[in-house]
Amino acid sequence: MKLEELKKEYQKIPVPPQTLDRVRQGIQQAKTEQETAQPGQTAPARGIRRPSPLLHFLRPTAATAAAAMAAITLLANLNPTTASAMEQIPVISSIARVVTFRTFEDQQNGYEANIRIPQIAEGGAGQEAVNRSIQDYAQELIDLYEKEVAAGQGQEGHYALDSSYEVVADTDQYLSIRINTTVVMASGTQYVKIFTIDRKTGQILSLNDVLGNDSEMKKAVGENIKEQMRSQMAADSGITYFLDSETPEWDFTGLTGEEDFYFDSQGQLVIVFDEYEVAPGYMGAVEFTIPKSVTEN
Repeated sequence: MKLEELKKEYQKIPVPPQTLDRVRQGIQQAKTEQETAQPGQTAPARGIRRPSPLLHFLRPTAATAAAAMAAITLLANLNPTTASAMEQIPVISSIARVVTFRTFEDQQNGYEANIRIPQIAEGGAGQEAVNRSIQDYAQELIDLYEKEVAAGQGQEGHYALDSSYEVVADTDQYLSIRINTTVVMASGTQYVKIFTIDRKTGQILSLNDVLGNDSEMKKAVGENIKEQMRSQMAADSGITYFLDSETPEWDFTGLTGEEDFYFDSQGQLVIVFDEYEVAPGYMGAVEFTIPKSVTEN
């Protein structure tokens, strides 16, 4: 089955009613659904909550980029003239462009992958470390796909992995590249990874970095997200979040500091959650814009 057909099949899955029977199931559950599904059977309703097998991908990427930047920092520390000059030059230049580095494509025995891998071009001294982190993430996706193909042992499968990217922020201070990945098996799951780069330092930032590792700030932002969730659910009965439910152990309780994020054109912080992370699957990946009145306090 073609990738586009699989995506259409996924999108046709009906929105379930209030979903209180959320079960923590991951990719293995989807495999079980695939193995037990009869030919022509549609995928199950998307109210099941699944932990993300991709959430752990590239959490260390900021450290990788930071290590690569250490040489630049050392040079600046050893040479005051160099340090003074470097203060005036962004590590990721303002004329940097995001282009497609390469595309990984494969199709065999019901397995299909289409992974577009971005890179920063004309970005200056800091782009090499950032590009390496992005490519490492893409390789994780490729490895995941190839592992699934190998596990199929040449048998007909029902698996598609599609990954594309977009630039969601391009300002004097930040460059944010969002990678959207959809994995379709018996059902589908959407994942988001955002690389937010500080142009002045070339560092890939975590949410903890932007919030200053401040537990009170994380709590304030988390409470604002809860307020937005409650407001949206009150206004629209078709919207559901894992909050104030009859299964509180699965409810959203606050931020960890590792969530994906970017800054919008007004400079407001936007936090993004994967499908099933804070809401039922039919909600897809969701995001919340945090007012400056919260973050600036």
